[in-house]
Amino acid sequence: MRPGDKVICINDKIDPEKSEEIRRDFEIWITKDKEYTIREILDNNGIVTGVLLDEVHNFPKFFKLINRYQEPAFAIWRFRKLNYASAPAEALSEIQELVEEEQLVKTREL
Repeated sequence: MRPGDKVICINDKIDPEKSEEIRRDFEIWITKDKEYTIREILDNNGIVTGVLLDEVHNFPKFFKLINRYQEPAFAIWRFRKLNYASAPAEALSEIQELVEEEQLVKTREL
């Protein structure tokens, strides 16, 4: 996954033991089966890869574990990348190009 990718949330569950911490850190939480766009990917010092989303903005907080202020990121494992088929106009254009190339090849063979 990379910035700009469309993803779908596959897990919005909050561990009951971390519920208070999550409510404190995130003003806005994600929703299962909702589509989002990755805004940024954060390494978080190798602890857990997180993503920031275009559709969700939370206030930066200080995180002791990574010793810095940053917007709270959602764990990347909570999302699956969406792969959309080409837009119909693009697909038709590609088909037309292939047909034209094939016609050129046949013309040269004659």
